[in-house]
Amino acid sequence: GEENLVLLDGRHEFPFSFQLPQEPLVTSFTGKYGSIQYFVKAVLERPAVPDQSVQTELQIISHIDVSSPALLTPVLRSQEKMVGCWFFTSGPVSLSAKIERKGYCNGEAIPIYAEIENCSSRLIVPKAAIFQTQTYLASGKTKTFRQMVANVRGNHIASGSTDTWNGKTLKIPPVSPSILDCCIIRVEYSLAVYIHIPGAKKLMIEMPLVIGTIPCIGFSSRNSSITSQFSMDMSWLALTMPEHPEAPPNYADVVSEEEFSRHVPAYPPPMDCEEQLCCPVFAYIQEFRFQPPPLYSEIDPHPTDVEEMQPISFML
Repeated sequence: GEENLVLLDGRHEFPFSFQLPQEPLVTSFTGKYGSIQYFVKAVLERPAVPDQSVQTELQIISHIDVSSPALLTPVLRSQEKMVGCWFFTSGPVSLSAKIERKGYCNGEAIPIYAEIENCSSRLIVPKAAIFQTQTYLASGKTKTFRQMVANVRGNHIASGSTDTWNGKTLKIPPVSPSILDCCIIRVEYSLAVYIHIPGAKKLMIEMPLVIGTIPCIGFSSRNSSITSQFSMDMSWLALTMPEHPEAPPNYADVVSEEEFSRHVPAYPPPMDCEEQLCCPVFAYIQEFRFQPPPLYSEIDPHPTDVEEMQPISFML
């Protein structure tokens, strides 16, 4: 109920707490065409004068445990492409790739296992990249924004040769966790392994990824040690989105090395001088107008739990 308080001139602080809703809340996100934001607002009502109000932004993290059985499943893809034009065919290029599991966290290095066989007459270059796809749904319409967040290249493979990736690593940069359960905004990831073939369209296979927030325990010690502190390391929240981000690479249209490199961020470092990249464009990038407030977790909420807030002050 309302209480009548008579306050003297000066500064007064009123600590308070409240219970977050029990239903799942979507992770805070600011993307190309839309955002998911939460605010707490306090209003001071005073007689005969306008109300005074302040608000501050909350960052909500909806946790994804990559140790769940669905995200521990290995992903395997294979594809083959004949290389040639018109009546001349030099032979196939075949590609098989596998990742140990579907779910990973920020900072983890994904081991990639691949077999590449070059039976064509061309010199080919295998590469791998992580793509982020933002999907926006409203008024019966859909908009999609796709961009690359990290990539790694392999060695050139001469005609008649094969190459094997026995756990070649691709590190995940600071990106937003996957958002899969929101009806208006989805954020999805994939790992693509592809081959640039001179004079032909590239050969590409994609494997779905889920970027989670709770790391998987029990895999390589290096990955576990990197991600064990994820719950305290939310560096992806502090990134800023470019004012005019470049158009994302299209899977079918990116055919030249120069065009390809324009869409690649400067993180992680390139493997050699041929991969020098000068346009740092990250795939999810939060842009906040306020200092980040304390983080709020939805993991294992209980009806008796409350989220503590910083006191809100008014000057009377």
